[in-house]
Amino acid sequence: MSEPQLERVRRLSLALPEATEKEAWGAPTFRVRDRMFAMYVHDHHGDGRLALWINAPIGVQEMLVRDDADTYFVPPYMGPKGWIGVILERVADDALREHLVDGYCMVAPKKLQALVS
Repeated sequence: MSEPQLERVRRLSLALPEATEKEAWGAPTFRVRDRMFAMYVHDHHGDGRLALWINAPIGVQEMLVRDDADTYFVPPYMGPKGWIGVILERVADDALREHLVDGYCMVAPKKLQALVS
């Protein structure tokens, strides 16, 4: 795993209220109250990508992949549910944080969503 990118993902993900990290399927996942909002993946089944899969609101996946296929992709397994794949070295912290907040808000209770600025 690329420690600088994983540490970056941890820093941004775990800054969200009550966010936790849990290993699942051999990879770090990020959750709120045990509901997953992101998953760090490194060379998943030999795809060569260092990426983060993130839960996303309806329509976001299609728009991002259409507009910037060099950065965004439809991840296996979670893609049919609208999740986005983000190639980490191609996205700035502010955009990554925005995607993480969106994913977090997809599963977090409303009281916790209200704490995100």
